[in-house]
Amino acid sequence: MKNVFTKFQYRKAALAVVDAFIVVISGVLSNYGLIALHDGLTPKQMFSSICVSVMTCFGGLLLCGAYNKLWRYFNLKDYLSCVCGTLIGIAVSCVITFIFSGEVQFSYVCLHTIHIIVGICLFRFLFKRTFIDLTDVGRSEAKHKRTMVIGGGQACKTLLKEIINAKNSPYTEDKSITVFEPVCIIDDDHSKIGTKIYDTQIVGTTAEIEKYIHQFKVEQIVFCIPSCMEDERKRILDICSNTNLPVKVIPFIGNLLFDDKHTTILHHVRDIRVEDLLGRDPIKFDNMDIRSFIGDKICMVTGGGGSIGSELVRQIAKYHPKQIIIVDICENYAYDIQQELIEEYGNDGINLVVRIASVRDYFRMNQIYHTYHPQVVFHAAAHKHVPLMEESPMEAIKNNVIGTFNVATLAQFHNVQKFVMISTDKAVNPTNCMGASKRCCEMIVQYLSKQPGCKTEFVTTRFGNVLGSNGSVIPKFKRQIEHGQAVTVTHPDIIRYFMTIPEAVSLVMEAAAIAHGGEIFVLDMGQPVRIVQLAENLIRMYGKVPYEDVKIEFTGLRPGEKIKEELLMNEEGLQKTKNELIFIGKQIDIDPDTFITHLRSLRDAAQENDEATAIHALHDMVPTFVTPEEFNRKYITATVNEAVSEEKKDIKVLVHV
Repeated sequence: MKNVFTKFQYRKAALAVVDAFIVVISGVLSNYGLIALHDGLTPKQMFSSICVSVMTCFGGLLLCGAYNKLWRYFNLKDYLSCVCGTLIGIAVSCVITFIFSGEVQFSYVCLHTIHIIVGICLFRFLFKRTFIDLTDVGRSEAKHKRTMVIGGGQACKTLLKEIINAKNSPYTEDKSITVFEPVCIIDDDHSKIGTKIYDTQIVGTTAEIEKYIHQFKVEQIVFCIPSCMEDERKRILDICSNTNLPVKVIPFIGNLLFDDKHTTILHHVRDIRVEDLLGRDPIKFDNMDIRSFIGDKICMVTGGGGSIGSELVRQIAKYHPKQIIIVDICENYAYDIQQELIEEYGNDGINLVVRIASVRDYFRMNQIYHTYHPQVVFHAAAHKHVPLMEESPMEAIKNNVIGTFNVATLAQFHNVQKFVMISTDKAVNPTNCMGASKRCCEMIVQYLSKQPGCKTEFVTTRFGNVLGSNGSVIPKFKRQIEHGQAVTVTHPDIIRYFMTIPEAVSLVMEAAAIAHGGEIFVLDMGQPVRIVQLAENLIRMYGKVPYEDVKIEFTGLRPGEKIKEELLMNEEGLQKTKNELIFIGKQIDIDPDTFITHLRSLRDAAQENDEATAIHALHDMVPTFVTPEEFNRKYITATVNEAVSEEKKDIKVLVHV
């Protein structure tokens, strides 16, 4: 900090010397111009006038703040401060001259003033351009980036202090890491505007972000308000994403307290993620409930190598279970999570069993139940890709329906304490075989929970799309952008509910902890997100312009795809839980005899690979299973009617007025 201050003092002194030289030259030129017109000062008068003007102009410029700004950041306001400082200096000089000599030659004063103003402003402009050109060359080599910091609070102060002390930071040692060069700060507190934090000025509010980006030639933005409310956070990040500049964020300060490896904010500055734009608070869960539920239990996770299953395993491991059993048919995924946990906890730090098996194989699953006696089963094994399952509906039925029936009935037979089935919003009014098969899974769990003498507590968790999961839209968009391809979206109006993988898994864990059997737990995931808007924001995060640098192409709805997903059927109601964002959906009554008859028909048709009969049986089991065309037609009609209704209301209001 001392070095920065010293350098700035040197710059101020150098600029003052140049200004003094400009005042002297301006005086000489002005007087010689008047001599040519036979109206000049005597050499003695000129000398005394110039000496007084040098001192008074320096005082006026200093008073108006002309020396408080680094050269490269001069703007119109700062040029005006030079004009005001010069006028004040010349006015004081005239007063002093009049007091001592009794007269002032106004033609000389006017010409001298004009020359000084032109000289001082022109010098600053030319030097600013030269200085920027020279330093930009060095910056591109050093990978410095002109940075706008949003938020002038404590986090900003900490960040700027660490940047100043970056000599001891890995960011100066690792040349591949961008070095931050703060050029301005944005804050919505009007009382802070004009003040400085470590020589970086707070220049304006978030409404003026675009203005100051052009003015300061900003190259990247750092969002530095970790405690910002989520609605306000989304508003500001939306503005930032529209600038087509890279946007980085810092974490909650509290997160730094639990990170033993990285203790500085600089280490935690990260690129903005799509979940930062979801427009809702991260879901919070009661870890005490989960800890008491999981601790010292034998937990089995089917599909334990998948996106949801592997995160389940990670979170279960944190609560010190007696044993974790991973069951997965894919050996590569199972191996990856096994090695990750061994590296994290060591061979002795966790009791881990990995078994390669298919939930379709009743006898193999029975063997695993009999050998390890799990107390809690998380059933995450399923086929989930809608278009693929439309092409291979038998696989969705065999893996999802028959697999769930096997694992759930065995859980009941072996007196498992709790069985948690992971469902999807695609099970609600399904328009595809995958969604219908998951609705069947929900019904199986409901059917078993109603059986007399059932000791197992069966529970279903239902949520929307998961950001970053295998096969989800975000990795696909990223891959397309990074390969210079057009981003493909199926339909301009398609919308989805989103949540993060940790949120999805935390929902499953808390549902298991508070369940009593037979519930469907539904998460309030805020407002749905338009996929095309998600694509646009992601493109902007890469510093590119949607539709210009990266095209967005609409490919048409895929087989079985809805325009809008739902979380509840019309017949289901919501009951609150102690977590205000988790609700219990009321189960739709099913007739046990009819259900089991349809299930047998579905099973037999699937085992014989009789696709037509199986799909017919699927429709019989799930009355809400309709074609996507029928659903989308109803949705579009309802949307149009709603828009017309709103327009009529507006017309009535106008007529009334």
